[in-house]
Amino acid sequence: QVQLVESGGGLVQAGGSLSLSCAASGITFSSYVMGWFRQAPGKEREIVAAISRSGVTRYYADYVKAQFTISRDNAKNTVYLQMNSLKPEDTAVYYCAADNSPSISRSTVSYDYWGQGTQVTVSS
Repeated sequence: QVQLVESGGGLVQAGGSLSLSCAASGITFSSYVMGWFRQAPGKEREIVAAISRSGVTRYYADYVKAQFTISRDNAKNTVYLQMNSLKPEDTAVYYCAADNSPSISRSTVSYDYWGQGTQVTVSS
């Protein structure tokens, strides 16, 4: 049974930081591209960042570049998202996802497995 379990969300003031983690089980973690997505109320789910199987290649959406950092530890089957300088517009449910494709995709359709999400709320 595949499980992706996010943790680390919460309430933070604008300008603050949060670190999200996503622990995977039931998959060969190093064979999957991992992505972080977010969905705000009334909006579509959008990609935040993604990382290749080896961790060498990283993709960031323009709206989080220089603000968020994605990383992974294949020995721990875990992907991370460090979020700095948070803004109220970063408020959303954040999801991690696993994609069995050989390269990074920005599309939700490409991802095979999803976590349940973790709420991030940034107050002004």
